[in-house]
Amino acid sequence: MTADAVGFARALRAAGLDVPVGSVTAYVEALGALGVEHSESVYWAGRTTLVRRREDIPVYNQVFASFWFGQPEGESLPEDQRAGHPGGVSGDEPTDDGEAGTSVVVARYSPRETLRHKDFAAYSHDEFAEARKLMADVRLAGTLRRSRRLRPSARNGGRPDVRRTLRSALRTGAEPLRRRSLERARLTRRVVLLCDVSGSMEPYSRALLRFLHAAVVGRGRVEAFVFATRMTRITRHLSWRDPDAALARAGAAVADWEGGTRLGPVLAEFNARWSDVARGAVVVVLSDGWDRGDPAALEDQLDRLRRRSHRIVWVNPLKASPGYAPLARGMAAALPYIDDFVEGHSLAAMERLVEVIGKA
Repeated sequence: MTADAVGFARALRAAGLDVPVGSVTAYVEALGALGVEHSESVYWAGRTTLVRRREDIPVYNQVFASFWFGQPEGESLPEDQRAGHPGGVSGDEPTDDGEAGTSVVVARYSPRETLRHKDFAAYSHDEFAEARKLMADVRLAGTLRRSRRLRPSARNGGRPDVRRTLRSALRTGAEPLRRRSLERARLTRRVVLLCDVSGSMEPYSRALLRFLHAAVVGRGRVEAFVFATRMTRITRHLSWRDPDAALARAGAAVADWEGGTRLGPVLAEFNARWSDVARGAVVVVLSDGWDRGDPAALEDQLDRLRRRSHRIVWVNPLKASPGYAPLARGMAAALPYIDDFVEGHSLAAMERLVEVIGKA
C-alpha cells in the first residue's frame, strides 16, 4: 500500500501537481485508516490529502484513472464508470441541481498491484518491461553502525573536544562560553549481494540481476557478485545507469552463466579474495540452494562468512512455492548459519527484502 501510494504521488508530480512529502505521508495514513477495499476510499483519501488547489482536480482525476485503472494518459474513466453509475467518480463536477456529484469508483485491483505479487517466472515480455521500471525505484541501504572516527557533537556530555573549545574561547576573550564535544560517527553498513546465476536459477536470474543493478546505481554502499561454479565481481559493470548496457557488460564478464552450482567452492573463493568487502557488512545470498558440492564445505565457508559479516540474509525464490521445504542439501546445510530466510520470487518479495536488509 505504501509503495502504491508513493507511486501515485510520483505520477501526480509528473503531471505538474505540487505534492509535498508531508501530503504523501498523510495519504498513506489515510489509506491505513480507511482501507483499500473500496476504490472510493482510495480516491477521496488522495483528493483530500494530495490536491491543494481546485484547478488541479481535473488533472488529479485523469492521473487517478491512468494509474489505478490503466487508462491512457489524457483520458478519463470509461463511460460506465463516470458520475451517475455506481462505479464512477465525478469529483466536484456539478449535477443538475448544482450540488457536487457523490458517485464512486468500482473497487478493483491495480495492474501494478497484480504485477507486484506475480511470480517472476510467469512474467511475459511486456510485464517484465513494466517490472523493470518499478525495480528502478529500489533504494537499498544497510543498517547504521558506529564508526571509530569522531565527529563534532551538537549535544554536551560526550568526549570533550578541547581544540574546538579553545578556538571558541579565543573569539570570546578566553572565556569558554560553550564546551564543545565529540561523538562516534554513524556510518551505513555495506551491503554485499551474491546472486546465483546457475541453470536452476534461470527463471529468476534476469529479474534478480535487475534488482542488483538498481541497488548498485542507487549510490549506496553496495557490492554485487554473481556465481555458479565461480565467483565474479560485477559492481563496476553494473554502475552504468542504463540497465541494458550495464547487464550486457556484466554478461560479458561472467563465464559460467547457467552452469552447475558449487556453493562451497564459490564461497571459499569469496572468502579468500574479497573477505574485506564482507567485514561488518550485510551479506545477501540470492539462490535456490541447489548444490552439486559437498555440504560440509558449504557449512565451513558459511561459518567463516558469518564470523566476518554483520548478518547473512538468504533469498530463495522457491520459498513461496506451495508446500516448499528447504530439503535441497545446499539449503538445508545453510539454514543454521543464516539470520534471515526470505522469499525472492516477486516485486513485493524484493520490497520486503529491502526492509529486512535495513532493519537493525
